[in-house]
Amino acid sequence: IAYMSKMMRAIRVSEFGAPSVLKLCSDVKVPQAGHRQVLIRVHACGVNPVETYIRAGMFARRPNLPYTPGDDAAGVVEAVGEGVAALKAGDRVFTTATETGAYAEFTIAAEDSVHKLPDVLDFKQGAAIGVPYFTAHRALIHKGCAKAGQTVLIHGASGGVGVAACQLSRALGLRVLGTAGTPEGMKLVLNNGAHLAFNHREKGYIDKIMEATDGKGIDVIVEMLSNVNLSKDLQMLAYGGRVMIVGCRGPIEINPRDTMFKESSITGVSLFSATPEEKQESAAFLYAGMEAGWLRPVVGSQYPFDNAAQAHHDIIESPGATGKIVLTI
Repeated sequence: IAYMSKMMRAIRVSEFGAPSVLKLCSDVKVPQAGHRQVLIRVHACGVNPVETYIRAGMFARRPNLPYTPGDDAAGVVEAVGEGVAALKAGDRVFTTATETGAYAEFTIAAEDSVHKLPDVLDFKQGAAIGVPYFTAHRALIHKGCAKAGQTVLIHGASGGVGVAACQLSRALGLRVLGTAGTPEGMKLVLNNGAHLAFNHREKGYIDKIMEATDGKGIDVIVEMLSNVNLSKDLQMLAYGGRVMIVGCRGPIEINPRDTMFKESSITGVSLFSATPEEKQESAAFLYAGMEAGWLRPVVGSQYPFDNAAQAHHDIIESPGATGKIVLTI
């Protein structure tokens, strides 16, 4: 089997730091699939904010150096390890986690983190499913307990998780409000399931959101930038409302009194904490969304694989997201 002795190109991180620590290496050994593992030839991989936090050494989980970043790979199964029954060489797949990193020509993933990619979606779209859609489902259903007829605010709705949360919320029968930082972002949000869009760079946008709820407030807020928005979020909630913390880039001061009268709650969301049963439930629900056609990942900026450092810079520094950032391999 040719790939067993082969070398591949991969992005490697040998020290924590700025985007420039992402280095392209062309002499990385192609990994081999062990028990219940799958070797995938990667065609595209998704870039998520969490990967920039890990690379900077600011995340709770610090991988052993050197490592290859990334969990969202899409490609074709090259080989399967012993004990793998549901997948075979040649299958089109996407991942929700990898063992060896997705920013590479080949990656190893555990069988339960590999999912079939329907033919209607291309590999770039496949690379935009994993972390964003599974996070959105966890935030809305497993943690947010969102129910049809309730109102949801996607605070930062034009990026990877935001677009996923809009599509999911609409499919779940929620009233969907979304925010973005640019006119293009607002258009994207409306095209992907939001009933109303607001510009979060505009003064007074919170008042407009409250007006749109007739002053009743929001039942569930999916929050992408809690270090800026959390205090405002608590003031926008309806009675029993809850804020789901998906993204945070630092501390913020809040007044706990804002939670008392409304009996509201703040809940952290981490895909890494999902149980195997929760992952299975998310996978089944999202696969149904692909079949039904409402799950349509929006690919934003695309970068060649060797330009990962630029992608890491842009995902954090850009004035407003429009879809999912993807590396093509």
